[in-house]
Amino acid sequence: MSDNNVNDSTMPAPARGEEVGSPLRVAVIGAGPAGVYASDILLRQLREKGVDLGLGDHARIDLFEKLPVPFGLVRYGVAPDHPSIKYIAGALEKTLDNPEIHLYADVEFGKDVNLDDLLERYDVVLFATGAVDDRPLQIAGHELDGVHGAAHFVEWYDGYPDADQDWPLDAKQVAVIGGGNVAMDVSRILMRRADDLLGTDIPDNVYQGIQGNQARELHMFIRRGPAQAKFSVQELRELEKLPGVQIVIDEEDFDLDQETIERAGADKLTRQMLEELFTIREMAEDMAEDGGVDFEGNPADRRFYMHFYRMPAAIIGQDGKVTGIRVEKTKVTPEGTMEETSQYEEYPVQAVYHAIGYKPAEVPGIPYDFSGYTLSNVHGRVTTAPEGQDGRPIDRLYATGWAKRGPVGLIGSTKSDALETIGNMLDDLAASPTRGRFAQDRDDDSIDRFLADKGIQPIDFAGWKRVDAYERAEGARVGREHIKVIDPDQLRKLAHGE
Repeated sequence: MSDNNVNDSTMPAPARGEEVGSPLRVAVIGAGPAGVYASDILLRQLREKGVDLGLGDHARIDLFEKLPVPFGLVRYGVAPDHPSIKYIAGALEKTLDNPEIHLYADVEFGKDVNLDDLLERYDVVLFATGAVDDRPLQIAGHELDGVHGAAHFVEWYDGYPDADQDWPLDAKQVAVIGGGNVAMDVSRILMRRADDLLGTDIPDNVYQGIQGNQARELHMFIRRGPAQAKFSVQELRELEKLPGVQIVIDEEDFDLDQETIERAGADKLTRQMLEELFTIREMAEDMAEDGGVDFEGNPADRRFYMHFYRMPAAIIGQDGKVTGIRVEKTKVTPEGTMEETSQYEEYPVQAVYHAIGYKPAEVPGIPYDFSGYTLSNVHGRVTTAPEGQDGRPIDRLYATGWAKRGPVGLIGSTKSDALETIGNMLDDLAASPTRGRFAQDRDDDSIDRFLADKGIQPIDFAGWKRVDAYERAEGARVGREHIKVIDPDQLRKLAHGE
């Protein structure tokens, strides 16, 4: 990758506050929430202060997405039974329907276009590449048949293009490792009845797979205590309303000391989460006292066990298959420091799902921070080495979302990421001799000719709308809102009107 020094240009600089003739040209890699939010914020910031910065108040933003359809995590990373997802997707779609934003789906960075191709045509490149892989589970038995990374299971039930069509759901007892929202999503789907999901966009193969799900007992293992869990309140409320499921807890897990409670109460989101967990504790007590019922008082045929202060130590197997899991009890200080106890418990399970974090994608030619699982960056400016290793900013390259901060936080957290990154980007552009005009090729049709010459047919926003219309029509035929298409070739044909 070549360094691009913004100070080498000899183009005359417009005066601050003076309107420049050519709009900024911005390439965004990734059309998920991070990329779309950043595009929207960039346009808003330019309208508010672009002229005063000498940057102008317009930009051409081209979003490059390797999948045939946009929206990334919203479409392919969140459980389909989240009622708020349709509203988030609607907001993202409204942003994409902007004449200053152009979607180039089915175009992969590093394969169809490279960095030099983009820097020739765009003033800056913003990476919003997200994550699709699991962090590795590094305990004995992780290689056994029946151990699954959460990311791959999520891909299956969300209909990710090229994901496996079938998923093994023959385990009657399953374990889920993790104390965050992905772990809760996975657990909830494993405890759902297929008909509960008919109001969602799940593909037909997923509905059929869940119909045959044999899971009747699920154990969720969380390393720390209730005050250190990372669930959202919405996730917990969805857990509370699972038909046919009894929630089971250990009351001792909720015996928190005053300092722990005070520390949790100092943060609004943590306090709300903990309050909801105590609501679940009360529900679990009522469910048990009533003879093992669900939230509506109906007899439960599935059990959801929440185990706090339990750290996975090993997965037990026989003949290459999972037969159980060994966990170590832990102790946690009020500050959240975990201590091991050398006290172990074993549970019979036939499948283990680990949701211990995603690993954001590496990007060809872009430095990567393998300790933090991010692109190397400081406050959104891509750097030659990770923070603290004497790296320096690489001109014209920026990062946002999980590529910037790692796989933590809710979807809405990408907005604060984008605000910081876009703010730094605009400051850098305004300080440059040419007020950010670096691309030598500023022809709006240049990228289209480039892709056409390589035989690449990108999918634009109109193509996405054709896919969306088809999915909604298919859903309407059977009384559902829409049914997701999962075959990538079919997505392409629909998008291109074939």
